[in-house]
Formats: sequence, structure tokens, C-alpha cells
Amino acid sequence: MLSRLLRSRWLYFVAGALMVIGAIYSQFDIRIDPRPLGEPADIEKLQNRNDLNLLFVLIDTLRADRLSAYGYDRETSPNLDKLAATGVRFAENMSQSSWTKCSMASLWTGLYPIRTGVTRSPQGLPEEAQMPAEILREAGFRTNAIWRNGWISPGFGFSQGFEVYHSPRSAPTPRSVHREKPTLGVTGTDQDTINSAIEFLRAQGNERWFLYVHLMDVHQYVYDEDTALFGTTYSDIYDNSIRWTDRVLGSLIKNLDARGLRENTLIVVAGDHGEAFGEHGREGHARDVHGEVTTTPLIISFPFRLEPGIVVDAPTENVDLWPTLLDLLKLPPLEAVDGRTRLPEIMAAARGEPAPPRDTPRFAHLDQTWGRSKQEPRPMVAVSEGPYRLVRAHGANGWLYDRSDDPREQVDVGEDEPEVLARLQAFVDEYLERPPAPWQASEVELDDAQLEQLRALGYQVE
Repeated sequence: MLSRLLRSRWLYFVAGALMVIGAIYSQFDIRIDPRPLGEPADIEKLQNRNDLNLLFVLIDTLRADRLSAYGYDRETSPNLDKLAATGVRFAENMSQSSWTKCSMASLWTGLYPIRTGVTRSPQGLPEEAQMPAEILREAGFRTNAIWRNGWISPGFGFSQGFEVYHSPRSAPTPRSVHREKPTLGVTGTDQDTINSAIEFLRAQGNERWFLYVHLMDVHQYVYDEDTALFGTTYSDIYDNSIRWTDRVLGSLIKNLDARGLRENTLIVVAGDHGEAFGEHGREGHARDVHGEVTTTPLIISFPFRLEPGIVVDAPTENVDLWPTLLDLLKLPPLEAVDGRTRLPEIMAAARGEPAPPRDTPRFAHLDQTWGRSKQEPRPMVAVSEGPYRLVRAHGANGWLYDRSDDPREQVDVGEDEPEVLARLQAFVDEYLERPPAPWQASEVELDDAQLEQLRALGYQVE
């Protein structure tokens, strides 16, 4: 019987088919989503759960329009696409600055840069600033953060509320891994960050936890031979690095699946700023506040699948992120913030209803002398209202764009829309006169080693 089976052509046909299926599975990381199917009402029910964990992933230097989930024609982000396709994608989200420290200070506090005061290189968040990690820790979460960007180091106040706030040990980097923009201040790769995150889950995954991972490889233009899919220009390599980072992040999600944690974990993905490729005569970031450096993704993945996923078309911004998450978790809100919960917009989109009519101006801010502390501040501010966006440099009238016809912000329509221009200029004036937070930004004295690390990141710091 056995010998007859071994001589059967069907045995080898089936074996070959299984090998092909296995190869496809290995190449494309096909796996069954373990989460149950949910419905809109389950979103509101999250407030009644006391078993939810929170994974917050910040992908440094990630612009929204380079993700497949946001309509990009290249398949740069299959894992992020899956999160968006079964969760919530905010279609038009704006970061509050185009460099990390200023942007992250606003994201964590829910306050615009003019109010945090963290707009220049020596400034940081003081102990008096209220941070979401403090609220989560008070609520019983184990709080852990893993970072590789010096602008969010503990010295600038970003570690408040975290039990562990550390930069991972760098493992030997495989020879197949390339960095097109290597910097001395950032060693290793995001795989080191993910390995540390997986170790945290191994040690504390059975408790209620909040894990923040800050990924840096898109900033570094890191990729390997398997993710070198799109060409050799800087713009192409940026796409390659997104594909690399997406794959690395996918290994963390796969680990959550294997540990049975997806069904009680809220996953949030955001960006601190984007990256320019000559759209306004500049490359990189931290030089202006045009759309290419301030339009960032925001994705929420629930402990259940939504089919189809939700798209929130109402404009949002990073100062809304923590008011929304704390509302979803039914935890105490941040106090006196500029951002607001977007749970009403989520529920309206989930039910196919019109979004609440709450479109107020949104702001992004960059002090153009942020790295030269001996010079006077020169704020550049962008304000968005409806389809219009004004970008105004210090001492100038600014450039007005109608993003409904000109999403890349190439045509100044200020002369054609004088009333709109005047109204948005008044918004900028009002923004610059807003009172500061109840606390004052700290002044951090940077030593030579810190300055060299930050310069190595590509920033001009004096």
C-alpha cells in the first residue's frame, strides 16, 4: 500500500502544490486575521472595556501620499494598508510642524507650537506639562517607549509617564541593508526597535500595557535588497524605505497575533512630519510648512475587523490624536488642549452620516531660525480652512492655495481671492498672539556630543 502510494503521481502533484503555496505564504506573509468581525457599535463599546492595550507607532518622516492606503500607485505599505482597510483612516491629517521635536511636543500635549513654546532647539517640555503616558500609567497601564531620534530624548521631557524610556541596543546590521542618508546620531535599524518591542511583549504582554515605538528608518532612507522595488532616485529610495519599514512593522503585528493579543489591542499609526522632493524648491524637511512636509497619515486599528473600513474625510490634525484615543479608552482628558476628540467624526463616517460641522482653522508652525538660538525667531505658519491653505513666512503676505484644485500647492491664488487671503492672514495673526500653556517650556543646555548627534541627523544646530 505504501509503495503504491509512493509511486503515485498524485502524491508528488499534491506535494508540489503545497510547496508552491508555502513559497507564496512565505513571500507575501499571508496570514489569517485573528480578530473577530466588528460593527460600528463596537467602537463605542470600547469605552466599557478594561482589558485594552495600546500600541502607538510613530513613523518618522512619513508623508501620507506615499502610502498605498492613501492612493499611492506603488505598493509601498501592504501591512499599513491592512490596518487601514479594516480600521479607520483619516484622509486629511496635518502635523503641527516639519521637524520632530516641535511636532512631537504638540502631538503629545494636544497644544499648538505657539502654546507649547517648544519651537527652537534648546527648548523642551517641563515637568508641569501633562503627558498621555502619565494618564495611562495612573490608569494601570505598564508604559514603555522605544526610540532612536535624539530630538525626543528624555532630556527634552518626552519620557514623562513612561516606566521605561530607552533607545534599543544596535545589533550587527546585515550587509544587505543600505542607508542612503546615514547619520552618526542614529545607529542600527528599526529591526532593533521591533526586537525590543517584542521582548517587552514577552515580559509584560500579559499585563495591561501601553507601548510607544518611534521608527526612524524612513528618515534614514534604509532599505534592503528585498525592498529595493522602486528605483534609485532619492524619491524612489524613500519609497523603498517605506516598504522596508512596513515589513519590519509587520513582524511586530505578526508577533501580536501569535501571542493572542490582537483581540485586545488598539493599534495607532501616525507620522511627525513628511519629506520634500523639490515641490517648493527644497528637499528634506524642517525648512517650511508646505503640504508635503505636514500632511501625515493617521490610522487606527481596533481589536476587531471592520469590513469595509472607515474613512474619515473631515480634516484632522495631530493635536487631535490623544484627545481621540483617551476618549476611546474612557480615560481622563488632557486639560485645556487645542485638539479635540474625533470620535464623533469616526462614528458619523461609520454610520454613513454627515460629519459634524466643526471645520475650524488648523495650524502648522516652524520657527525658521529654530536651530540658531542667537537669532531672533522667524515663525512660518500654515493655516488651513476648508479647501484653502495659507503658508505665511515671517514678514511676508504668504502664499494662498486652493487645495481642491491644487493639492500640491503650486498656484498662489491670493490675488484672485483677496477676501479669503485677508481672513486667513487674520487667523495667523490671532494664532501668533495666543497665550502660552499654563507652564513654560524648559531650556535645555545641549553638550557638544548632543549637538554633534543632532547635526548628524542633518539639522543645522548652533
